[in-house]
Amino acid sequence: MRIAYDLIGSRETGAVAIVDVPEGMDPLKVAEEILRRHPHVKSVLRKAGGREGDYRTRPLELIAGSQDTEVIHKEHGYKLKLDPKLVYFSPREATERQLLSDLVEDGELIFLMFAGVGPYAIAIARRKSVQIVGVEINSIAVRYFQENIKINGLSHKIFPIEGDVSYLAPAMRGRFDRVVMPLPLGAYRFIREALISLKEGGGYVHFYYWGGEDALKQAESLFKREAASFGLEAKSIGFRVVSSYAPRVDKIRIDFFVKPMLVK
Repeated sequence: MRIAYDLIGSRETGAVAIVDVPEGMDPLKVAEEILRRHPHVKSVLRKAGGREGDYRTRPLELIAGSQDTEVIHKEHGYKLKLDPKLVYFSPREATERQLLSDLVEDGELIFLMFAGVGPYAIAIARRKSVQIVGVEINSIAVRYFQENIKINGLSHKIFPIEGDVSYLAPAMRGRFDRVVMPLPLGAYRFIREALISLKEGGGYVHFYYWGGEDALKQAESLFKREAASFGLEAKSIGFRVVSSYAPRVDKIRIDFFVKPMLVK
């Protein structure tokens, strides 16, 4: 039986399986097969719709196992406590989080938008000597974010804030060396907030986008046009396909170096 599913959790604390049940398949048989393959799975959840709203959560239906879907997920040596029914989290981006960490320099002050339960912040802070301000609008995700900072002993490096980046960014104008925007659907609406958050001399922005074959071209055009309106030059210095959503539809990351335009 071929089944596509994600596992969130660990063998020590139990895991949750999130499955996209193929049309025509019996959900209970799918769940039984997953439980047979992975004895540490305590709950099997079926995708019942797409991600929606500002919180980026999707409706999930329990088809087998425990009603308790809170888990502690482990990746690359750190732990993340969360309930996938209540917050956004993608285990598929574990490698992306490490690759992004490689780009960060010690001593930086980083603005992390759409922080969620803190996976990007924790991945970076564990490996680099930095200070990170992480903003998240979902109050439940913020609670997990705060707990995950403590679990991983990073309270001296990461500072979580609950709120909307469109309101908070102006209050932090000109403070950051680097901005991370790990929201593929809709991050383009917050390019202005990312740009004004950078230090006066410029800095780096990691911009995530979602689209088809022309996604890179679209994303670069959106970002550079917005930067130019602020008298800034945005140079694309890196690009990566993070994951695939569907045939010819990908989540991508573009790395920009932003600096003031030279007046001729």
